[in-house]
Amino acid sequence: MSLARLDLNLLHVFDTIYREGSLTRAARALHLTQPAVSHALARLREHFGDALFVRQGNQMVPTPLARRFADTMRPGLNQIQSALNQFHAFDPLSQRKVFNLALRDVLESTFLPPLMHYLEDYPGIEIASQRIARREMEALLASGKLDFAVDVLLPVSDQTSHERLREDQLVVVSRDDHPLLKGSLTLERYLSQRHILVSSRSEGPGIEDFELSRLGAQRRIALRCQHYFAACRVAAQSDLLVTMPATYALIIEQYLPIALRPAPAPMPPIDVHLYWHKPYEQEPALSWLRQQLHRVSEEADRQQLEMT
Repeated sequence: MSLARLDLNLLHVFDTIYREGSLTRAARALHLTQPAVSHALARLREHFGDALFVRQGNQMVPTPLARRFADTMRPGLNQIQSALNQFHAFDPLSQRKVFNLALRDVLESTFLPPLMHYLEDYPGIEIASQRIARREMEALLASGKLDFAVDVLLPVSDQTSHERLREDQLVVVSRDDHPLLKGSLTLERYLSQRHILVSSRSEGPGIEDFELSRLGAQRRIALRCQHYFAACRVAAQSDLLVTMPATYALIIEQYLPIALRPAPAPMPPIDVHLYWHKPYEQEPALSWLRQQLHRVSEEADRQQLEMT
C-alpha cells in the first residue's frame, strides 16, 4: 500500500469522521459539503480495500482496520498539524474554531458564563463542553478530541502540561435568616447543626470531613446528594448547612435566599488546574484560549476577595 498514491488531505477527513462519528458533523467541522466528505470516504475505502466506517443508526462506527489505522496514524498527523500551526498566527476575529473543553458540572457553571461573555466579540469561536471520566483525560487530550480539561489537581504523565487557574475556598451556606447567623460561626456552633454532604460518590466523606477529622471533629450528615444547587435549595428551606466552593456559592446566592459564611476551621483551598497535551502548547489558537480562561479565573478570584 503506497503512501504516494494517497492524498494526505484524506487522512484529515478520515480522522475527522473518526472523531465525529458522523458524515454530517465531519462536514461541518471540515467546512465541506456532505457529498464532498462522502466522496473522500469513497476514495479512502478504495485505497484501503475496507469499508472503514459502517453506519449503525445515526453513527458511523469504525471497522477494526479503521481503529488500528487511527491508533497508528493519529500521533503522526497531530505532530504534522502542530508543526504547521506554529507557523501560522491565529486570528480569532476572522477564523472559525471549535474548542473542546472537559468541565465538570460545577466548573461549567463558574467558567462558561464569563468565558462566553469574553468571546462575544469573536463570532467564529465555538465552545463545546463535555464531562469525561478522569481516567480518560490524558488519552482524549493526546488524541485531539479535547483541547483542554479543567479540574482539580490530578496525577498526570509528563506528556500532559497543567497550571493552576485559580484557588477556591470552602464556605458555609445557610438560609439567609438562619439563627446561626447571629454571632460568629464557631466550630462548636457549626458542629451543632445538621449538614448536607454533596458528592457524586454513594459513600465516603467529603473534603471538609477529612479536615474536620484532623481536629477530632465530626459532622452530623442529614442529607447526601449529588449537586450543590439542589443542596442549596434544601438549605434555603431548612436549617441544614452546606459546605461548598465559594465561587459556585456566589453564583447560587444570586438566585436563592441563602447566606455565605467563611468556614469555622482552617480548610485547604481547592486548586483548579488547566490541562493540555504538552506537544500542542505552542499552537497559537490554544495559547489564545488559555489567555481567555485565565481572564475568567482572575475575575472569579476578584469576586471571591470581595466576599471575604
